[in-house]
Amino acid sequence: MALIMKYIDSISRYIDSHSDSRTKGWPMMSSPFPTLAVCLTYVYLVKVLGPRLMENRKPLHLQNTLVMYNAIQVVFSAWLFYECLMGGWWGSYSFRCQPVDYTDSPTSRRMVHACWWYYFSKFTEFMDTIFFVLRKKTSQVTTLHVIHHGCMPMSVWFGVKFTPGGHSTFFGLLNTFVHIVMYTYYMFSAMGPQYQKYLWWKKYLTTLQMVQFILIMVHAFQLLFIDCNYPKAFVWWIGMHAVMFFFLFNEFYKAAYRSRMMVSLRPEMAPPSQLALSHISGPNGPFITGRDQIG
Repeated sequence: MALIMKYIDSISRYIDSHSDSRTKGWPMMSSPFPTLAVCLTYVYLVKVLGPRLMENRKPLHLQNTLVMYNAIQVVFSAWLFYECLMGGWWGSYSFRCQPVDYTDSPTSRRMVHACWWYYFSKFTEFMDTIFFVLRKKTSQVTTLHVIHHGCMPMSVWFGVKFTPGGHSTFFGLLNTFVHIVMYTYYMFSAMGPQYQKYLWWKKYLTTLQMVQFILIMVHAFQLLFIDCNYPKAFVWWIGMHAVMFFFLFNEFYKAAYRSRMMVSLRPEMAPPSQLALSHISGPNGPFITGRDQIG
């Protein structure tokens, strides 16, 4: 045990010596292990403990809670999007090549703070899955959903620790915009069937997701072909995340599409697992865009 703790301590010291000093002392930034522990706890909670505790209980009805939660996420995402813009993307940042500004200028500090709050937002999104568990929508707690939500805080942690600003923050800029749209959809969906007539645009949500990943891929990988003072490791880190989620999302979407066709043509032939896929739910109810598996 002492050897393990010594090894962990040496990793933490190595990371600290190569990280951005501006985030030193910030919550959860001293070491990657607290974030890893929270992520693993989340996986255990939503895949094992939560379903076990809810097994003999009735599903909770959380309509008002879901409306409030989604409204808060809309406001939070909008604020993060605005901060990313004001931190550089609205003015001085270049879409072709944007090195990290490690100075203490007001603009660069603003972007550093925006990066940390974006990291924090990944923890708040755990509630998407927790609401599934509390409502006994366990068929929606898919492996894909849990992989995405479970790994995002850990992935973003490295960005905040080493490159809180610059080229890779384009990922956060796009992602927060997508979340504004998605959580707005969830909010209206949770309000009840009388609001469904205002959700005609839900058919475009899948396209929005796919375009997001493509733009992130192109934006990241362009630095492999041009000279830019930005860490190549993070070019691959961001780009491969986008590639992975693009293909995972694409496979999910094709499976969901096939299942919906099966249900519409031959409902009696569709197995339960396919029926579950035919109406993929957001944290507050059924929809067919698949964001809760990826977005």
